[in-house]
Amino acid sequence: MLRLDGLEIRQGDFRLNADWQVAAGERVAVIGPSGAGKSTLLMAIAGFIAPDRGDILWQGRSLRQVAPGDRPVSMLFQDQNLFPHLTIAQNLGLGLSPALRLVPADRARIDAALDRVGLGGLGGRRPAELSGGQQGRAALARALLRARPILLLDEPFAALGPALKADMLGLVSELAEETGALVLMVTHDPADAVAFARRTVVVSDGVASAPADTADLMRNPPRALAEYLGRS
Repeated sequence: MLRLDGLEIRQGDFRLNADWQVAAGERVAVIGPSGAGKSTLLMAIAGFIAPDRGDILWQGRSLRQVAPGDRPVSMLFQDQNLFPHLTIAQNLGLGLSPALRLVPADRARIDAALDRVGLGGLGGRRPAELSGGQQGRAALARALLRARPILLLDEPFAALGPALKADMLGLVSELAEETGALVLMVTHDPADAVAFARRTVVVSDGVASAPADTADLMRNPPRALAEYLGRS
């Protein structure tokens, strides 16, 4: 279980508060206006932003003093975070060894991960030689290799067309089912939230609200969400 216990993040005049929990294996969407703090919430969970108050706990253990690389978290960013000078296989290898000291068993795992996401045989290419969808698959394969129980998605597929984005979200769902990972996905698209997540966190007015049923939220949105969806 991931618990945000009285969490508060302050950045100048910006404030974000969260006090809720989600179970291992859940798929949860995070939605709200631009600048409300959706990415900030994920960055705090990943350890890249230190909260000013409260705690982040995984399975009852505080993560406040745990370095980002040691947290039970993988994160996919909007730009996929692939190094352009490395091959796809090397980019994946960073998920196993930051120094790329890979043994044959590691290379076999990389090949298997690439096969799993439909990129078999493409490990020798560089990111620029792949399409946007293929780059997304490569970043997802790296997260799969890390095998962390929490997967954070900061709109990594936002630039993709509707059909390709739906394909990627379907693949994330499949991998989450297989691994039992908890997935928190930032999105601006309510249709993605409905398709992907049973529960959704609304971020607005300085608060990341407790997860609520996605379908109910979209049928009867609170004021801030209604304004964001253009229903006010």
